[in-house]
Amino acid sequence: MIPSVDQLPLPLEGITVVAVEQAVSAPFATRQLADLGARVIKVERVDGGDFARGYDTAAAGLASHFVWCNRGKESIALDLKNPRGLDVVRRLVAGADVFVQNLAQGAAARLGLDAATLCAAHPRLVAVDISGYGSSGPYADKRAYDMLVQCEAGLVSVTGTPEQPVKAGIPAADIAAAMYAFSGVLAALVRRGTTGRGGPVEVSMLEALAEWMGHPLHHAMHGGTPPARTGLAHAVIAPYDAYATADGGRVLLSVQNDREWRRLAEQVLDQPEAGTAPEYATNAARVANRRRTDDLVAKALGALATDEALARLEGAGIACARLRGVDEVARHPQLAARERWREVGTPVGPLRALLPPITLPGGSAPRMGDVPALGQHTEALLRAVGMTDDEIAALRRDGVAA
Repeated sequence: MIPSVDQLPLPLEGITVVAVEQAVSAPFATRQLADLGARVIKVERVDGGDFARGYDTAAAGLASHFVWCNRGKESIALDLKNPRGLDVVRRLVAGADVFVQNLAQGAAARLGLDAATLCAAHPRLVAVDISGYGSSGPYADKRAYDMLVQCEAGLVSVTGTPEQPVKAGIPAADIAAAMYAFSGVLAALVRRGTTGRGGPVEVSMLEALAEWMGHPLHHAMHGGTPPARTGLAHAVIAPYDAYATADGGRVLLSVQNDREWRRLAEQVLDQPEAGTAPEYATNAARVANRRRTDDLVAKALGALATDEALARLEGAGIACARLRGVDEVARHPQLAARERWREVGTPVGPLRALLPPITLPGGSAPRMGDVPALGQHTEALLRAVGMTDDEIAALRRDGVAA
């Protein structure tokens, strides 16, 4: 009998994930799996754990990166350079459905924890290798951090002002790799459901971010000219930019066609003649006369308060937005109206966190579990793989487990 919609469990209920992970790319991928119901066992170093724990103390004394990427996981601290610690991971993997790692290139293979080795030993296992540049090629052994990959993938070249390229303000390469690892796991689990076999999944940060470079990449490859950096403006559409308002705010607007331009000119700029003037009537003309076009829009919006400017733009059917700071996003009225905020437990008490963006109406709510302390679940997990009190005590005494 098929359960009713409101009885459906989370889609990854019953799936166990073991992750030897650090920083952002693998932890963010496995956090998505945890939110959807998977049990995620996070293997950390005994000497400080995932180094993202030490990035900052901004989240009530915890690192903001770590809080963001690691809720809902169980933490076990092991020394994988010690055969006894590595043996524990192998026991955990033997009972897992998914294994994820993003160690430095070659480190997992030296430990026998690369996807190919594990999948050969466990045919139903889905094993994910996340790397900076992939397992082969001249960059395979190159150290890869988010900003470096943003540069190699060309993202920095199209972000910023005409005078100054800038990196994205979020770890875009890490996030891109995480989301492809997440979707790769889901695809491999579906395939396992039909074939009975898991298999390796490989994701590189460079290849993930290069895919996200699709529009400027294809523009350059097939048009011959890389898009110019234009700040908040659009390289080939005008007006499409941020404009200052009378009360110190900034409003972004986007005119997508000439009909919208005419409405903007009539209903917001109070200059209906500009709607049909040859120097503004088409997008090509507005781009060619971008400075004059922007001056017209800036003068009109600069005389209005932010709320009034947005109301007039909305009334004219012009796509628009308020330029918000990060603190304002935390108070965004749309997120509040849709009740997207929850609290998750952490070693320092409850902290606010957003619901995951995958919404499954009518089913079980996402599992937004606690952010673990380092080694919080070590003893329970060691017992779960069959270790005795004496064995556990010896591991702790010898610094193999913490």
